[in-house]
Order: sequence, then C-alpha cells, then structure tokens
Amino acid sequence: MTHKFDVKNKHKLDNEKRRELLPPKQTLINLHLQEEEIMADIGCGIGYFSIPASEVVGEKGKIFAMDISTEMLEEVKIRISDNHISNIEPVLTKENDLILESNKVTFAFISLVLHEADDIKNFLKEVKRIITPNGKIAIVEWEKVSSEFGPPINHRLDRMYLMKLLDELGFSTIESIDIGENFYGIVAQK
Repeated sequence: MTHKFDVKNKHKLDNEKRRELLPPKQTLINLHLQEEEIMADIGCGIGYFSIPASEVVGEKGKIFAMDISTEMLEEVKIRISDNHISNIEPVLTKENDLILESNKVTFAFISLVLHEADDIKNFLKEVKRIITPNGKIAIVEWEKVSSEFGPPINHRLDRMYLMKLLDELGFSTIESIDIGENFYGIVAQK
C-alpha cells in the first residue's frame, strides 16, 4: 500500500521551512516552466506551486490546479481569490482519470505526488495523454534517503527508476535536476 498524504495535515504544505527547502517559483523556473505555458499542476494540494506558476506563465498562460481532494481545491480557490488571479482553473480529478481532454497541456507538473500513486506506470500514461506533442512533464520527488520529514524511505522513488520508466513510456530528452539535498527533479519531453 502506498503512503498517501493526509488532508488533515494540509497546514504542513506551506511554511517557512518548506519554502526555504523547496522555493516554489524558483523550482518551477529551474524545471523550465516558461511564459504562455498551459500547465497542469497534478496533485496541486493547496496551490503551493499553482499560485507562483500563474505568475511565471503570465496572462497568456493557464494553470489547471488538479487534485482528487475537494478540500484541497477549496483552499486553492481561496488563494486564487485572495491573490486576484484569473489564469488558474481548479479541476477535481480521479487518480487515473485527469478529466482533461488529450493533448491539452504543454507542461504537466507532478510534485511530491508520484510516490503516492497506486500504479505509477498507468498514472504516468494518463499524464502523458494530456500533454501536447513536444510538451513536457516535470516531476519533483523526494531523494531516496532517510530524512527527518517526508514519507518513509521505502515509499520514495529512486530517480534512476523514474528516468528509466519515462524512457519506457516514450518520453525523450530526459533530464535530471538536483533540488537541494532533499528533492530531485526530472524533466522530459513527449
């Protein structure tokens, strides 16, 4: 059984320490998010990345803030309203049904969610379906090391395993990016 994040702990998703270890806007820029992208923030939680992503993509870009939790999406809606943002659309999804039509987004973003998927390969196939030809997938995951926070080490995904899986699924130009000592990023092209 995979380790699932408990919605009751949503207050842990945005704090000073997390912003120091995983600065959202800079992380998105490091993963090559650009102006005018149409981004799916898959497993967006409280909008930790969706809100700064809306600034990076600008007025001509769009963010689909996607989550399986209505409670998380309600928090995203509050943050959208508080920040007067017009380019984020909250979307309630299912784990292996992202609701969006095929070839809809230019940038699919999955941060600290993939290790929670019951079937990682099928989940990634569904993500690939919504990405435009030549669009990108960007994944942020926990380094497979013991640390004082995050999921247990046996629930973490090895970066080489993920890179190999993306290759098997037909992604190309697979790039690994270090994000501090606790996280890594992977960017690949459809």
